[in-house]
Amino acid sequence: VFLLRWTAGPTITALESPVASIVALTMLVFFLPSFFAGIPAPILAQIAVEANPAQSGRALGAMFASSAVGAIAGTLAAGFFFISWLGSVGTLAVVTVIYALLALQSFWAAQGVARVRGLGVAAAVALVLPLGLAGASIYQPDPCTRESDYFCIRVVDISDDVNAPARLMVLDHLVHGISDGTDPLAMLTVHGMMQDSLSRLRMEGRDDWTAFVIGGGTYTVPRAWAARGGIVTTVAEIDPAVTEVAIEHFWFDPQTTRVIHADARGVLARDPTTYDLIMGDAFSDIAAPPHLITREFFDLTRSRLNPDGVFVMTVIDHMNRLDVLGALVKTLRLVYPVVEVWADPSHDAAEKRRVFMVVAGDTESPRARVEAGGPAPRTAVRVAAASVERIIEGRAPPVLTDDFAPVDRLLGSGL
Repeated sequence: VFLLRWTAGPTITALESPVASIVALTMLVFFLPSFFAGIPAPILAQIAVEANPAQSGRALGAMFASSAVGAIAGTLAAGFFFISWLGSVGTLAVVTVIYALLALQSFWAAQGVARVRGLGVAAAVALVLPLGLAGASIYQPDPCTRESDYFCIRVVDISDDVNAPARLMVLDHLVHGISDGTDPLAMLTVHGMMQDSLSRLRMEGRDDWTAFVIGGGTYTVPRAWAARGGIVTTVAEIDPAVTEVAIEHFWFDPQTTRVIHADARGVLARDPTTYDLIMGDAFSDIAAPPHLITREFFDLTRSRLNPDGVFVMTVIDHMNRLDVLGALVKTLRLVYPVVEVWADPSHDAAEKRRVFMVVAGDTESPRARVEAGGPAPRTAVRVAAASVERIIEGRAPPVLTDDFAPVDRLLGSGL
């Protein structure tokens, strides 16, 4: 834990790529513990075989079986129980204590009662440092406002004016949204502005409409729609902690929106309710839920849309490749007659990542440009059809299916 906090800042600063940072930090922090944790297995296997050569097969089988059971149980217990109950730091502290107790037990068994007194004291003293560090790590300041089963959730105040608060939510490393404490209609991010403006553009002329939103985050857009009135919104957010943080820190009123804490695809598959608009907002820059970007999922979304309904999705891609954007457009075209790509024309050319909005439906959008005022005026334009064609033709992207959706590789290739 201490090593991670000492090295994280310099590593992230030196390595621009988030994937490279993750790999480097994982190696720095976990390589030596993993290396030493793997040492006992071959040694114990040799001891077991030498103790009873006639039963060598059984001994080796027992060692491999125990290793497999331990690896599986440890992975499941950490991911589904201990991190939920104790957090990642608490889990590592518990593992340290368990290792220490196992070390003492092994030392006792190896030395025998006659010699354990003097050497046992030395072994106990040697364990003071790791146990002390484990205890101290628990009391270190937590970088997360809330650590959930899925994310390190951080809330950052970005306004110095107490009378006009504004906060952003960071999920792991990515800013997921920004909310204005006094103006629920303010869209302070590019993707938030496009989500809100393009949705309302496609719903022009309707006094009332229904929406299904995949991913809650700061709930900025559902909060704005509740303030506008006439929009009935359902949000599928897989992480209840994200919703709780949005309620506590981002001025979201859960009474204004139907919130379902479950995977969005499962919700749509089980519930035959149809909507005027379905919006996907579960995309990240280094990973995306593959089951939410396939042809089968897009077929499901279309079956849950009312006549002349529309599917809108946030896409983050790297400008030097655009493989993911091309693959998504190619896949969506197999399901929807019209697929549009929208972007912010003022995008900084130095930024390697770019946020796009993909709009799919039966008809074209009535305009090729939308503008939003407020504290952060922004504009979004429809990318020319010829430019979209060049992206697809120049890259020959794959059609994404439940059997083949290599989105992580496509995203990673742009780093």
